[in-house]
Amino acid sequence: MRFRSVLFCITLMAHGLAQAQAMVESDWVSYRDAYRQMIWFEKYGKPKQFLQSHYRVRLRDANGSTDGLRLTLDSKSAHLDLPLDAVGRAIFPFSKAAYDDNVQLTLNRKAGQFKFEPWVSIVSRTDGVYDAADLRVACEQMLAYLRYVGAAWVNGKACTGVQFAYAKNDSDAEVRFRKADHALQPLAVRDGPAFPGDAAGVFKTIAYRFAAFPEAGQIVTRSMPLAIAALIE
Repeated sequence: MRFRSVLFCITLMAHGLAQAQAMVESDWVSYRDAYRQMIWFEKYGKPKQFLQSHYRVRLRDANGSTDGLRLTLDSKSAHLDLPLDAVGRAIFPFSKAAYDDNVQLTLNRKAGQFKFEPWVSIVSRTDGVYDAADLRVACEQMLAYLRYVGAAWVNGKACTGVQFAYAKNDSDAEVRFRKADHALQPLAVRDGPAFPGDAAGVFKTIAYRFAAFPEAGQIVTRSMPLAIAALIE
């Protein structure tokens, strides 16, 4: 089934990236450091058709704000805006020239208030219908990738489900499980972060936990979520 790359699952990448994630007191970070982080997903050779990679800016402190936050790529000769989506993700521009010049990724805030990370999440479907089997595979692909990059926190853990995130004021935030007999069962809506582990961000979240439903079936959403996170617990 073809998935369209739009909007995480979750999760913090490791494998020697701690230095790039350290607190920075300026308003910029090194493009070269970001490139070295992002290239892991590009080079990853195992199945990843249900996954997508972004560069993400997220708050370190729950009391902070992302209102008006802007990320740009700045060099002596060029200025490129990198729009952030509602959960802080941007499409990363791979550029040899930017790498060679080690240009700056500039934030219009003190960078020390934020974490800058490669972020992998599950892609959303435009038709809003997901086979339950595909979501299980997507979560397993996420877990395999996190192990590949050396994320120690996933050791001994397993895929338990996925989480859909919507804007707090989205009146169309609805996710239902369609059984084999076509009966529809609504899933509970709760307030919380778009991705487990985020320090801040209140969204409408809807968790589809594999153990609570039959393996055969479909997940049906009324509108496209802002993000889909893998639940690894």
